[in-house]
Amino acid sequence: MNFMSVVDLVMPRLGESITEATILKWLKKPGDKVSQEETVLEIATDKVDSEVPSTADGVIAEVLYKENEVVPVGQVIARIRTDSQVASTPEQPVSNGGSRKQPEYEEARLVEEIPYQPASRNSPAPASAVRFYSPLVLNIAASEGISMSELEAIEGTGQDGRVSKKDIITYLERRKNGAPATHKAEEAPAASQAHDLPTPASQQQYAPTIAYSGNTEIIEMDRMRKMIAKHMTESKRISAHVTSFAECDVTHMVLWREKIKKEFEQREGEKITFTPLFIEGVVKCIKRYPLLNSSVDGDRIIIKKDINIGMATALPTGNLIVPVIRNADQLNLTGLTKQVNHLANAARTNKLRPDDTSGGTFTLTNVGTFGSIMGTPIINQPQVAIMAVGTIKKRPVVIETEQGDSIAIRHMMYISLSYDHRIVDGALGATFLNAVAKEFENFDPKRNL
Repeated sequence: MNFMSVVDLVMPRLGESITEATILKWLKKPGDKVSQEETVLEIATDKVDSEVPSTADGVIAEVLYKENEVVPVGQVIARIRTDSQVASTPEQPVSNGGSRKQPEYEEARLVEEIPYQPASRNSPAPASAVRFYSPLVLNIAASEGISMSELEAIEGTGQDGRVSKKDIITYLERRKNGAPATHKAEEAPAASQAHDLPTPASQQQYAPTIAYSGNTEIIEMDRMRKMIAKHMTESKRISAHVTSFAECDVTHMVLWREKIKKEFEQREGEKITFTPLFIEGVVKCIKRYPLLNSSVDGDRIIIKKDINIGMATALPTGNLIVPVIRNADQLNLTGLTKQVNHLANAARTNKLRPDDTSGGTFTLTNVGTFGSIMGTPIINQPQVAIMAVGTIKKRPVVIETEQGDSIAIRHMMYISLSYDHRIVDGALGATFLNAVAKEFENFDPKRNL
């Protein structure tokens, strides 16, 4: 018997630490045909943007969320109507020697087509229950100066009456425009004022709208730029930043790469850049100074046994993202090169997965790519250190030998290390930085591929 069936398209699981995603853009609308693996919509997490493909051939029956809405992982976001041949009799056990083909996608499940009735989203939580707030909502409340009593008074439209991101943004817009905000029937008792969220002094009063005179252009930050701005500002607030500098002679490294790069590309099908060479040297020094591969949790220092190196990568939009090479200490130079190239290409083509940017324990940024001779990078939280390498330039340098001093033209580079002075003192930071410089300088020019 041939009849129409419906397949649920759910918000995919995007990584261990990802619990929700924002719908950026629907590429298909109700009534549009869609084939399996064809992209249906674009989504964004607090880490990367991704695409969600269809799990079946058919026609989009309905979409359940609008653009810019935040959706939990596993939630049905659309339904796809398909044509299927399904037996009208109850399913019988497979006969001897027979086998039943398993569905390729576990998320796609077959159901009879019935009118969709969305579950109520605004069922209030019991008055006696302790209200749950997501970390995202609490962060917005703290940054906008919303007290806990004020937060408790906001009407929630989420599951069990929870306050969603949309609810608190709507509340802020209404408050900013001077309109009466939507509150619960009863305001929270005054006693809850003692548990107000901390409000930065600079945000206790809202500044008036600034009028710009002269010939100006106002550009709204895109979503990623807003996240970068917040992440960088938070890092400066959390960590006591100190930056040390060192100079190193990378002549051996430059000449070796120049000598083997064509052979390497022919053999491995990959271009070898300086980045994997730098990462290899940094990893060796992290093993000697493991405190640089740690994080801070209150009064505790968490030393990471895995060495996961983040490499800051510029996107075509000008924004910055940091994909992570996991277990970099277990990869040889060829493995590092392939990982560096794969992640850099995925970043440029918007193919990074959320897990590709999580779990980093130390970050390397190459400011020399843009011609800078040195930089003072900001720590990528919750890490405690980040290294910047500058552009490589030829300079006359004094060479000390047993026969005396001489001047030679060498390939020189500045490197810098920003570290969290809460746990990394200047002596350790400088020692580690100089160890990396020596590792670069002592690169074996006769090294085999």
